[in-house]
Amino acid sequence: MENSRKRFPDWALTVIIVVAVVVIAVAVIAIVLSNVFMQENSTRKFSGPSSPYIARISVIGEISGVSNRFASSNSSYHHYWTMQTIDTLIEDPNNKGICLWLDTPGGTVYESDELYLKLMEYKEKTGRPIYAYMRKIAASGGYYAAASADGIFANRNTWTGSIGVSLGTMFDVTGFLEEHGIRATTITTGDNKSMGNIYEPMTDEQIAIYQSLVDEAFDRFVDIVALGRGMSAAEVRKISDGRILTAGQALEAGLIDGILGEKEAEQEIISKVEGTPMIYDCFFRPEATYLSLFGSALLGQGLTGSLFSGGSGPEVYKGDVAAVLELARGQEEAGIPPLKYLYTG
Repeated sequence: MENSRKRFPDWALTVIIVVAVVVIAVAVIAIVLSNVFMQENSTRKFSGPSSPYIARISVIGEISGVSNRFASSNSSYHHYWTMQTIDTLIEDPNNKGICLWLDTPGGTVYESDELYLKLMEYKEKTGRPIYAYMRKIAASGGYYAAASADGIFANRNTWTGSIGVSLGTMFDVTGFLEEHGIRATTITTGDNKSMGNIYEPMTDEQIAIYQSLVDEAFDRFVDIVALGRGMSAAEVRKISDGRILTAGQALEAGLIDGILGEKEAEQEIISKVEGTPMIYDCFFRPEATYLSLFGSALLGQGLTGSLFSGGSGPEVYKGDVAAVLELARGQEEAGIPPLKYLYTG
């Protein structure tokens, strides 16, 4: 009896393989070229309008030195571009003020402080005002930056506050390793050279050293809020245990000046600036090309990970020892976590 099932032709399999190789090659080229385009565009300076304007600077997402080159800065924070743009605004006579548009949980201590200092430099050099508007969230490092403003307004649904500092989580797996007969030895020149090492329990002295780093950053945060809001350090400390505040609670505590919708806030800010100039959105605009869009789509959907990953995805089972050793390697490569003014709720 003749087999009715037809054999899959060799030429069809060859075509499928060739098409797959071409798709992968195009994807790689698109991603590489897209990154090149974004690198070039990230250095392009902002150019404002020829008439008086208030520059709206969006601080969206985590405040850090890592930028998403495929997103404009009204959807993702670009630290380098923002710092460069404020420098440009300082030199622009048509600029009459800055409106910070905040929707951020905060970020690293370093970048949050850099942003704050640059905004204060803008005020000192130009004498122009800064106003801040908080959308869904403006917590921790977001409030740190807002403390530079002459007036702070929030949406009625805003979460803010979270005045505090975090060093992140450091693991101690010594008990687990001992249970499994694994020993680790680190050779250093001093007892505290390798503090935070995942393979050694942290001593009381080392905990105190780390606490001193956190406390110094926290004291600076309190002083900046006190200066910006005309409060005493003692008043600020009463609400600086890391708690998140609603807009109503922040208003009662003196951390903001009013609760307004977005359009109301725009009109309020315009009315406070001499000459009632328009609000002009200034943000990093990545060049939209077919390659950049294709690369962005691939990255956004994680297709590159599935194409080039050596593993079988997150469902792959790892034994306890392998999982802990992988965790150890990850922390060892990352080093000590950075200080952050970041709300992680």
